[in-house]
Amino acid sequence: MAYRSGIEWTEATWNPMTGCTKVSPGCANCYAARFALRLRGAGIPKYYNGFQVTLHPDTLPQPMHWRSPRLVFVCSMGDLFHEDVPLDFVRQVFEVMERATWHQFQVLTKRAGRLAQLAPLLPWPDNVWMGVTVEREDFLHRVDMLRGTGARIKFLSLEPLLGPIRPLDLRGIDWLIVGGESGPQARPLAAEWVRAVRDRCKEENVPFFFKQWGGPVRKQAGRTLDGRTWDGMPTLSSGARGTVHLP
Repeated sequence: MAYRSGIEWTEATWNPMTGCTKVSPGCANCYAARFALRLRGAGIPKYYNGFQVTLHPDTLPQPMHWRSPRLVFVCSMGDLFHEDVPLDFVRQVFEVMERATWHQFQVLTKRAGRLAQLAPLLPWPDNVWMGVTVEREDFLHRVDMLRGTGARIKFLSLEPLLGPIRPLDLRGIDWLIVGGESGPQARPLAAEWVRAVRDRCKEENVPFFFKQWGGPVRKQAGRTLDGRTWDGMPTLSSGARGTVHLP
């Protein structure tokens, strides 16, 4: 069974681990934490620990059984590079991604320090996209740590964007996502912050994806900027999502 996603920039989610702890201001109103508690309340066994870091080794083989190629967001309900996730388990996740060559896997973390620490110990197949979240200027150091990885596609998620980010050095960056915060305590997103990032992407020819304005009811706010949607994505190499080769 493929777990289809409503996240605009991906097609499916795969959660071999769930849970996290707050590490920076972007985590204050974490959607995944709220959702995990709802799932626990609904009696979903995978979330019996709520949003505590929990490994799910039984879910490791899932992408191998998805026959059609797709974009897969890895650990949408947690952070694979959390300190409580053992290196051996991170390696197992990467080994599955390395074997499932017909998918493109998107991994996102706020823990750029641990990413930099583990990067030399991991395989970096071409179908793994690695990203870091940068919600404010004072977290731009995460971008430098991302650059040091062996990922073929490196991307930034400026979500929730909590202030202007200048200067934005996009050397070695292949994709950029911007989005506002959603939920009952959503902090505002200023249009000038988004436009400045979009214009910087245009200057550097980096695909720009505007996910949402956010707000208490995110669908009401929509995702258009200056009269259009912005759905830029990295260009995949020829055959990257072509014929399925099942093991």
